[in-house]
Amino acid sequence: MTDIGELERHRYISLATFRRSGAEVATPVWFAAADGRLYVFTAEQSGKVKRLRHSSRVRVAPSDARGRVRGAWREASACILTEPRSIERARAALQSKYGWQMWVTDLFSRLTGRIRHRAWLEIQL
Repeated sequence: MTDIGELERHRYISLATFRRSGAEVATPVWFAAADGRLYVFTAEQSGKVKRLRHSSRVRVAPSDARGRVRGAWREASACILTEPRSIERARAALQSKYGWQMWVTDLFSRLTGRIRHRAWLEIQL
């Protein structure tokens, strides 16, 4: 099984980004795979987005919702998506994987105005 196939069996990954000091910061996130890449969304002002602006280096591992790692860490690189077509591919992948849960998340994000302040991340193992 491929690394992406192994990860795709899980509902969460622990996404580790790196501070300028080199210290690792891991966060559990929803993710979905499409076209050989992983996609994640988060608040555009989140720490992980700020850290990615300085370094594209990340590590990912399957985890539970609390971030407890459930498998091997994998080295990867990540970028912040800005192209509408890429963002739509990421959104569709997450919608396909999480279904009604993603729909409810989007609904509350629209009601609170947070949907306009999302960052979409593309991760390549």
